Amino acid sequence: MQRLRNLPRRPCDADCRTRCGEIILAGVDLIPTGRFPAPVRDCFVAATDHARRVAVLASVEAVLGWDEQTMLPAAGGAHRADQAAELAAVVHRERTSAEQGERLRMLAAGPVGQAGSEDERAAVRLLLDDYEKQARTPARLVAELARVGVEAQQAWVRARSESAWHLLEPWLERMFALKRELAACRAPGLDAYDALLDDFEPGCRWRSLAGVFRELREGVGEFARRCAAASRRPDDRFLIEGAYPVDSQRTFVTAVASRIGFDFRRGRLDATAHPFCTALGPDDCRITTRWNERALPSALFGVLHEAGHGLYEQGLRRQWYGLPPGEAASLGVHESQSRLWENLVGRSLPFWRWCLPLARRAFPETLAAVSAERMGEALAAVRPSFIRVEADEVTYNLHVMLRFDLERAVVHGELAVADLPAAWNERFAADFGIRPPDDARGVLQDIHWSAGLVGYFPTYTLGNVYAAQLMAAVRRDLPDLDADVAQGHFAPLLDWLRQRVHALGRVLTPDRLIEQATGAPVSAAWLVASLRERYGPPHGL
Repeated sequence: MQRLRNLPRRPCDADCRTRCGEIILAGVDLIPTGRFPAPVRDCFVAATDHARRVAVLASVEAVLGWDEQTMLPAAGGAHRADQAAELAAVVHRERTSAEQGERLRMLAAGPVGQAGSEDERAAVRLLLDDYEKQARTPARLVAELARVGVEAQQAWVRARSESAWHLLEPWLERMFALKRELAACRAPGLDAYDALLDDFEPGCRWRSLAGVFRELREGVGEFARRCAAASRRPDDRFLIEGAYPVDSQRTFVTAVASRIGFDFRRGRLDATAHPFCTALGPDDCRITTRWNERALPSALFGVLHEAGHGLYEQGLRRQWYGLPPGEAASLGVHESQSRLWENLVGRSLPFWRWCLPLARRAFPETLAAVSAERMGEALAAVRPSFIRVEADEVTYNLHVMLRFDLERAVVHGELAVADLPAAWNERFAADFGIRPPDDARGVLQDIHWSAGLVGYFPTYTLGNVYAAQLMAAVRRDLPDLDADVAQGHFAPLLDWLRQRVHALGRVLTPDRLIEQATGAPVSAAWLVASLRERYGPPHGL
């Protein structure tokens, strides 16, 4: 948790940038306040200090969430739900302070909102947008969502372990009802699903998203089926049927994450049922994975994925902590960072030219005779998988599109929660040619709906789209990228991402950020081309 400290009282002078006795974040530099007259400057400082204090409170919510997924004993769920609900109510009360709303409206209409720097204008505009959304949401609903989120996630853990849909169904009924209510409050003029999607990918609308998904399905759907049916298939048995002791995996993946740039002085790695990354403060980023002693990809690519998220969090501007210029642009952009490191770096031949000696030392029994070329080909294997987080890169987006269509149908009242398992299995059989043998490997596999993350799934595929487009621009700007990666030199790539993505925070909308970084409008064409180029030859296509 980021500590607070009280500034000592002292006489103000002409350069004073904060009111005497103001509470600020310890160890985080004061943000610039520009060229404004003292009353305007004081108003700006008061508004941003308030937002940062709320961010610190919200980070305590994140601590509770991290602990719930990693450390909480099974019997502690009910009390954790009470804790989450009470804290959510406190955070909401602070977020919807009438004084803060008045400050933000004054700033938006005054010189900061009209003539401030790009960061200052974005801070005021987006803080006001966030405030108005929160102010339209009843405190009762906020607390109930927090409570049900914990209780539903606890039910999900048991339901998944027992493959028992009936244990989760009533909780999802409640959660989807609450999310519909939230959508109506937050954005009454929007389609309900768009209102939920907007929380994760600002400005995104489901109809335009469906068009992107159609383009992607047309580009890779048939290609995925051809890869899966190809007579020439990469042999990846040593990766999924080997000997990979957990202690050796932990040492190995920690070394890999550290080498690509994840700062373990400002983060840590733990185990969980469903891998995730969460930032508890500007210097406290938690990543998680799950272990499989027979299969290396589960933990390795889980850690590369979550470390990619972590690199983004660690690359945000600390002096803007708790404010839009110091926050991620969207979950789609966040996902672009994790998928870029997981797939476009971690599955590449140059990466394994560097990484294989490290892997051999960790797993000599399994990898002693494996070459970098054989590893690269094995990682290109395409086969339908029941589990999204273990899916190959080519079929992965089919998993996401399935979830997008189902959750949208539930939100719109076109599909009942009770019918989700059957609808899931039918759609899965149509898309993948196989039918889940049980609900644990079907509708129960993801934590998102029980956690209330409705509208989150599409950002995974948007992340893939963004990542491929970003990597194309990286290759244009860094012609020695492959040689650098083969030597274990990841700083040039990370520096490029820091400058083009991380440092911009939430100042730009996601589509504008990607267009500015790459010089072209967002398109799925780069992803389609990348998948065909990397996965076609190993399958004789």
